[in-house]
Amino acid sequence: MTQGEGIFGCQGIGISFGNRAILKDVSLAVSPGEVLGLVGPNGAGKTSLFEILCGRYTASAGEVFMEGHDITRMAVHDRARAGLARTYQSPVVPGALTIGETLRAARYAYAPYKTRMEAEWACHLANLRQPWDRLAGSLDTFDRRKLLLACLLLRKPKVLLLDEPASGLINSEIDELDLIIRRLVDEYRIAAILIEHRLELLSAIADRTVVLDMGEV
Repeated sequence: MTQGEGIFGCQGIGISFGNRAILKDVSLAVSPGEVLGLVGPNGAGKTSLFEILCGRYTASAGEVFMEGHDITRMAVHDRARAGLARTYQSPVVPGALTIGETLRAARYAYAPYKTRMEAEWACHLANLRQPWDRLAGSLDTFDRRKLLLACLLLRKPKVLLLDEPASGLINSEIDELDLIIRRLVDEYRIAAILIEHRLELLSAIADRTVVLDMGEV
């Protein structure tokens, strides 16, 4: 898929650390309503590619595009405002805050005009069913992931970068995660790129899969 065919992606991305080439001429694109799987061995460059896509790393070659625009030099927060959202391998939450306080902080940070009703709807979409007065730090791994996803959904993202969302989950939770992501993608036309080692999730949810090995597709 080329830039003209996808809402988000990259073309010819390269980056090196010292004398070591981490990524070499990597191109990919994803469309609304599609899940693109990204697989490869440890050290293949998957996380480095995500860092470039979200703006934390600057590529030495190539470009990142979104909705037909070159966003290669766009700052992280500007990409977030444009509709790009990312999750991380470890679901770190503010342990001393309640679920409600965490959502309130996300509302003010991402979209201060959002109402409590919209935060409740985001929790519904993420299938988070815990009471809002419960401390975020007391949640298990899966509910932490749901809470962080609900916070991101307050932005109404167009693109989701999901970094190993099944990490630490048991099989029944992976099945539920599959349904959550698929609903977001199908009903809300979100484009998603998914790094995942759990092949059972990839096979169930990904529309296409790209293999990254030694920095190359």
